[in-house]
Amino acid sequence: MLKSILQKIQNRHFLSLAGNASMSILAMLSFAILYRKLSVTDIGYWIIFQTAYSLMDTFRSGFLNTAIVTFYAGTSTQRKQEVTGSSWFIAFVITGSLSLISFAFSFIPFGFDSLGVQLFLTWGGITFVATLPSFIAACLVQADAQFDRFLVIRFISQALFIIMLLVMPFFIEMNVKNVVIANLIAAIITSFFTLIFRWTQVATIVNRSKACVKELYAFGKYSFGSYLSSSLFRTTDNFIINTLLGPAALAVYNLGIRLMEIVEIPLRAFVATALPELSTAYNQQDKNGVIYATQKYIGMLTIALVPACLAAVLLADVAINIIGGPKYLNTEAANVLRIYMAFALMYPLDRFFAVALDVIKMPKINFYKVLAMLAANVLADYFGVLLFGNIYGIAMGTFFPILIGTLIGYYYLNKYQPFTFFSIFKIGYEATNTIIKNAFSAIKYASKGTV
Repeated sequence: MLKSILQKIQNRHFLSLAGNASMSILAMLSFAILYRKLSVTDIGYWIIFQTAYSLMDTFRSGFLNTAIVTFYAGTSTQRKQEVTGSSWFIAFVITGSLSLISFAFSFIPFGFDSLGVQLFLTWGGITFVATLPSFIAACLVQADAQFDRFLVIRFISQALFIIMLLVMPFFIEMNVKNVVIANLIAAIITSFFTLIFRWTQVATIVNRSKACVKELYAFGKYSFGSYLSSSLFRTTDNFIINTLLGPAALAVYNLGIRLMEIVEIPLRAFVATALPELSTAYNQQDKNGVIYATQKYIGMLTIALVPACLAAVLLADVAINIIGGPKYLNTEAANVLRIYMAFALMYPLDRFFAVALDVIKMPKINFYKVLAMLAANVLADYFGVLLFGNIYGIAMGTFFPILIGTLIGYYYLNKYQPFTFFSIFKIGYEATNTIIKNAFSAIKYASKGTV
């Protein structure tokens, strides 16, 4: 019966959602373990390490993630091999260069006070190298819409990390340094798995071409700029809080926004399935198809997020207690979550407008858009802390960059192919209604088949 149901509904959406949901649930579980086992200060150091590593990873992800899918999806086998090989070449250059720089800086006596920064300089580059095969594999299976494999890659990485966190106290001291090493071991095993099963297609590096490398670079320099500027939203938030309010406030803030995974799970899942669909439509010169798919995903996600946002606002204290424990109940964490949820319904508009701009080969516009959003975010953070004197100012300032990004994205997409805001939600409602009807039809059909 279950098999019949899954065959009736769109499996790629289900598998993508399952992959992102499992990853996010496991990530929140690891987060809950760390918040209970480490001190508030050590949690702050772990967040600094993750923030610095994410910033470095942005160079690789920004150059290649969207570019691989955009230039790969819907093309011939020969073209796919050329894109894959050229992507591997760029990935080797980026990974090797940044890892060597990180390694060299670890020997320079700068006297960093933050243990999180020290750990990054020591272990960040090694982790970056270790994640290279699994990163390329994840990009390729997404481009091929093989979301079952995407699920496996994400699941293995997070599950291994959690297992090591659970067994660590029985063998060694559980401190932030050993947590970083456990994260590295999980990355190594995951990448080894993707190499064994040949999901990385590393052999195609012989099919690289100078022309394709240039093409990917020309696109990637702007998509990288967008990724970097976008990642700097969280980075600037973290460093402003750490500087003005301290590491304890940073731990509370990150606990509150961690539960935004309620929104990020479906967003990441549908972006993953939308990107190859939009890229295929664009590569086949179907303007209507690109805009229709963009509207469909925005409308569907906005409708789906309404009950999730309401539930999160009502149950914020319960969620904070489950993830962070009782010691965080009397902090600002729950209200930070409520503030972010109040703006969450705007996220699909901003995210999918950005994806569509990349797909139609307008990453330059995306880059400038994100720069404007970043400037607004920094100003809102600074004046928010001055006005409120706590992390509420950071959370409330989020509204302004999201509004700016949405308006700029709509303006340029509307120039590419005209559409209205109303049509977004009309198409989204129709698509949602169709999926619900198909699901009920599948259940009814399967039920009759089992009688």
